[in-house]
Amino acid sequence: MNQPIKLSLEQEFSLRSFANQVQYMSLEQAQEFLLKLYEQMLIQETTYKELLKQEWEIDSGAFSG
Repeated sequence: MNQPIKLSLEQEFSLRSFANQVQYMSLEQAQEFLLKLYEQMLIQETTYKELLKQEWEIDSGAFSG
């Protein structure tokens, strides 16, 4: 059975600190932030795919989602 990946203590602290900051965002700020975060996630995913493709010469179609 797979165990979930756990955050380090430093990551947990960072998450709690971030949660405190988000708590005081306006709706408009939160929406803008979420859009930027999603864009960064997509960029990260594309970067990982490209790195894997270059490293292992994997066809990008294998990762299409």
